[in-house]
Amino acid sequence: MSDASKGLRLYNTLTRMKEGFVPIDPLDVRMYVCGPTVYDFAHIGNARPVIVFDVLFRLLRHLYGETHVTYVRNITDVDDKINARALLDFGGEIASGTLSLNEAIRRVTEKTAGQFHRDVATLGCLEPTVEPRATEFVEPRADGKADMITLIKSLIGRGHAYVEAGEVLFDTASMPDYGQLSRRNLDEQQAGARIAVDAHKKNPGDFVLWKLSSPEEPGWRSPWGRGRPGWHIECSAMSAAYLGEVFDIHGGGLDLIFPHHENEIAQSRCAHGTDVMANVWMHNGFLQVEGQKMSKSLGNFYSIHELLETETFGGRKWPGEVLRLAMLMTHYREPIDFSVRKLEEAENTLRKWKRASDLAPAAGGQVPAEVVEALSDDLATYAAFQQLTELAGEATDFSGAGENGAAASLKTSLAFLGFDVGAAKVDEAAIAGTIARRLQFIAAKNWAEADRIRDELLSQGVQLKDGKDPATGERVTTWEVKR
Repeated sequence: MSDASKGLRLYNTLTRMKEGFVPIDPLDVRMYVCGPTVYDFAHIGNARPVIVFDVLFRLLRHLYGETHVTYVRNITDVDDKINARALLDFGGEIASGTLSLNEAIRRVTEKTAGQFHRDVATLGCLEPTVEPRATEFVEPRADGKADMITLIKSLIGRGHAYVEAGEVLFDTASMPDYGQLSRRNLDEQQAGARIAVDAHKKNPGDFVLWKLSSPEEPGWRSPWGRGRPGWHIECSAMSAAYLGEVFDIHGGGLDLIFPHHENEIAQSRCAHGTDVMANVWMHNGFLQVEGQKMSKSLGNFYSIHELLETETFGGRKWPGEVLRLAMLMTHYREPIDFSVRKLEEAENTLRKWKRASDLAPAAGGQVPAEVVEALSDDLATYAAFQQLTELAGEATDFSGAGENGAAASLKTSLAFLGFDVGAAKVDEAAIAGTIARRLQFIAAKNWAEADRIRDELLSQGVQLKDGKDPATGERVTTWEVKR
């Protein structure tokens, strides 16, 4: 274990404090992060937690060793829309027994889950250690791992759940300190509830663990009738299956604090009789697009796939590592304004780093201590990036004989943070388009804008040379890359 691990500090949503991280077992550091619901392609907001916790996964592996960190990120394929689609497309096969419900759901979700995996790989994210699917943990398992039905039985047996109106409900009043994570007072929740909707509940804040399915709806057999699980119970089952009743870190987006994570805690603690579910709770901030909340009605709703493969945002496609850097330029707990300007800034920064790192033939040695120390302060990526910029400056100014140590360290750091350290690629089409815009400004005698574009290209290592075509007398611009 690296000595630097002693300095790892993480902000804990549960305590609202930044705390020194002490793993339960330094030889088995365990982290769970809520993954995507694979009904549709993942949007850019879904990308933020994937990228943020990928950086934490990399840091934990660096501090404790690659084989001593277990990262579980689930696939949610228990969803009424998915279930209905499976029944619509494969109802005959399910009824005849030639296809199980789980197999039908997997066929429905195969495309979207596959696209998610390709998208996040392009964003530079490592695969988690384990990626369980919710449908595999509804019923008791042959391997004895935790499952949803068994957890619900335990909650009923311990007096924390009850059956009413065809549902199994969690009894929030049975847990005196319910609401610790979100700091929501149960009495306030009850006062604001719509009693007519919640008339069959003991308390308006009680939530569904199991609900019955009609003959037309997909479902699983259970002691309470054929039905399907509520949303929250799935993560309690899958985290317990691979990480145990209490583990180190649970992560996700800020929007999951209530009700999802609050209810996960309630289920897990009450089912297992533990004081906590996870010791550290981490949440990334919200994402806006060009200063507005992302919404399909506003026309600013973008999937990761769209940004990577189509020209729908800013009139161009964006490389995965540019999207990754743009996400990490803002501290993970802060809100982020995802904009074309931010992507352009990230692209220019990444180009400078790569041009400097190319001065070394290979990565060299360990990640610099300053980079690790910055990340160990609650994933302070902005401070880590300042170190990369300093390394880039040192690498570019290096004029001595022998190996360019700064360039080698920069290349090592970029690889550690999930960026491609192959030779920097020159996008000739993009350069040609930029030159064409500059020529338009020159034709309009907008010299200031023409000079700005020339200087911007020069900062990227692209030097322009203006001249005239000897045959036509027209202005032409040639360019070359200056290393």
